[in-house]
Amino acid sequence: MTTLLVEPEALASRMAALRSAPRMRPLRALAARLRRATGREVPEADPLDGGAEARLLLLLLETPAPRLGSGGFVSRDNRGGTAANLRRFLADAGLERGDTLLWNAVPWVIHAPGARNRTPTAAERRAGAAWVPPLLAILPRLAVVVLSGRVAAALQTAIQACRPELPVLCMPHPSPTFVCTSPDVPRRIAAVLAEATTLLREAPFFPESSPSGHILHDRSACHRRGRLHRQPGGAGAAGGRLPPNRSR
Repeated sequence: MTTLLVEPEALASRMAALRSAPRMRPLRALAARLRRATGREVPEADPLDGGAEARLLLLLLETPAPRLGSGGFVSRDNRGGTAANLRRFLADAGLERGDTLLWNAVPWVIHAPGARNRTPTAAERRAGAAWVPPLLAILPRLAVVVLSGRVAAALQTAIQACRPELPVLCMPHPSPTFVCTSPDVPRRIAAVLAEATTLLREAPFFPESSPSGHILHDRSACHRRGRLHRQPGGAGAAGGRLPPNRSR
């Protein structure tokens, strides 16, 4: 049974798990760096997910909701329609929770206190993209990236500049605003996550980090550059796959 992060007791229990899990240390350190650099609130990664040992999948959403601050989590167990949809889609795809990490394209709260949710500005998106390399550097076992929504899809170039070997899949955002617009939207989300599940099962296991998250072999050097290639039929936020860039 899913424990939603609504009551203070649930949040306190999840925070205790965060502090005690060695695999969460690199992500906690990154969140702390983000707070110092931006002066903004940054929610933590969910310790029930894979953390720095997320083996093969990274989900990037957009930006934390206004109600999420440094005491909250980037989690499928949050309240609200987006989290509920994501929880359902991930469960239907048969993805192991320990293989996944949820993060945001702009990982800090961009909203003024009391303001409604909004789309990040171009400057905020560029600032978020600058934090892709340090994020990938603490995820050495990663083998598949799923970008959710148009804001996250804009990070394709930054991700494959650092890790050109990674397949990148794009799907629509799971917000009810989009999911309810057409029956085709949930079908596209399900299809992308099904492909991600297949890639996860086929991908080799990279035992490149210790249980404490210390990287033994850094596969995220960002000096590797190359062009992005698209398969016929496209990718982007509508759903699809960008094949790994093999050029050097």
